[in-house]
Amino acid sequence: MSNSTDSTTPGRPNVVVIGAGPAGLTAAYLLATRYGIPSTILEGDSQVGGISRTVERDGWRFDIGGHRFFTKVKEVEALWHEILPDEDFLLRPRMSRIFYKGKYYDYPLKASNALKNLGIWEAFLCVMSYLWARIRPPKDQNTLEGWIVARFGWRLYNHFFKTYNEKLWGVPVNKLPADFAAQRIKNLSLFNAVTNALLPKRNQKSITSLIEEFQYPKYGPGMMWERCTELVEARGCKVIMNTKVVGIHHENGKAVSVIAESKEGGRTEYPADHVISSMPISKLLKAIEPPADSGVQKAADDLGYRDFLTVALVVPEEYSFPDNWIYVHSPDVQVGRIQNFGSWSPYLVKEGRTCLGLEFFVFEGDETWNRSDEDLIEQGKRELGILGLVDPAKVEAGYVVRMPKAYPFYDEHYKANVARIVEWLDENTPNVHPVGRNGMHRYNNQDHSMYTAMLTAENIATGSHHDVWSVNVEEEYHETAEVDEAEGDNPRVGTRGTGRDAPVISREHYGEDHPINKAAG
Repeated sequence: MSNSTDSTTPGRPNVVVIGAGPAGLTAAYLLATRYGIPSTILEGDSQVGGISRTVERDGWRFDIGGHRFFTKVKEVEALWHEILPDEDFLLRPRMSRIFYKGKYYDYPLKASNALKNLGIWEAFLCVMSYLWARIRPPKDQNTLEGWIVARFGWRLYNHFFKTYNEKLWGVPVNKLPADFAAQRIKNLSLFNAVTNALLPKRNQKSITSLIEEFQYPKYGPGMMWERCTELVEARGCKVIMNTKVVGIHHENGKAVSVIAESKEGGRTEYPADHVISSMPISKLLKAIEPPADSGVQKAADDLGYRDFLTVALVVPEEYSFPDNWIYVHSPDVQVGRIQNFGSWSPYLVKEGRTCLGLEFFVFEGDETWNRSDEDLIEQGKRELGILGLVDPAKVEAGYVVRMPKAYPFYDEHYKANVARIVEWLDENTPNVHPVGRNGMHRYNNQDHSMYTAMLTAENIATGSHHDVWSVNVEEEYHETAEVDEAEGDNPRVGTRGTGRDAPVISREHYGEDHPINKAAG
């Protein structure tokens, strides 16, 4: 094992940053530009940006998951424009809809639009189903299914809620918790829809308004992190790719070095006064040497993730649609959401064509994840045909991008597990700082991941004591301009009421052979 020399100026701390995604690069950038503290950034992949990367294949560019650049955190927005010049941003229209039985429905769902699209007879049946549910509500309203049915009836539930949630989380809706519901479907009200249709418009200012536009880097979100990498390197930082962290050595109550392994197998030890980690917190804990006690190790083993893959298909421009993405509620296909990359930016696609990104929510190692690229491309073509969106024969090319650990998996034990890990880190390695989505096992958006890194950088450089675990993630964050904030029971490990919260899911609803339980050991 080689030993990395200390390249920092005397008196400046050695900072090692694990991960070159939005959180890791933000921390490195602020330390270098604001405080003159260079760092060493270790990235296990060959590309920076994490889930916010832009993948390029044959001149086509793919945004992994879709990243609307909208934030209410002014410091984050200012940083975006500090990293990229204004001319590199596009102002794009915001549009997402539900595609169901050949028709498009507004998202977030509006009852008036939904009932109109369903037709007079089905709308009547939905209203009758709603009234019956109000008279005879389900006995168990602690599940997402019971909560929805009690408020909207069985017919609307089956049309708009059941299929997509089961695709997204891989769990029957009657096994999802009810506390997830209000954050996702807050404004769907049949009573209000009928009232607004029959009476003059009143108190319209009280209706939550949709965000109509958002900023977007013209070559995709990865453009920002590629530029950020250039800027931190110019400030004396080292960004080392294809290098995985395999050990974090601690002694006398603090971490003292990070051991990393290159793709070729060589190991290097980096001295560290501070470690900023955006690697999955479960893997972080398992890398600690000497190891934590068995109870904390078990807490790390018990954390899981939901993964996804994108099948990108090149099609003639005539098959384009104005949405950034559409949610696919049909149970006849496996695809859960379809991005139109041309609607994000014309610079992602080529003239006369667009590229559709079909998103499949999976567990790493399951049947879909393990299929060959060729089989997945054929499945994508077939499902576009079933949906009536594209003639499969008109698909000109296809690409597959797999993204592991896209979503922290919230089972019934995750809060206690994260709390136990954080408590151990605070007591034994207080100079190890988890940041970002996977670093904190928290369903953050890009801007809030960045903000945790911004506060961490300030803590390291100035000795301040910002609690990054209390960074607010707002309810219905991406969809609305006016919201009601809701704090969680434990801001140290909770998510504080985000519209992008993952529901808490019990693992007992998966079999022992399921990938999520295999991963948990």
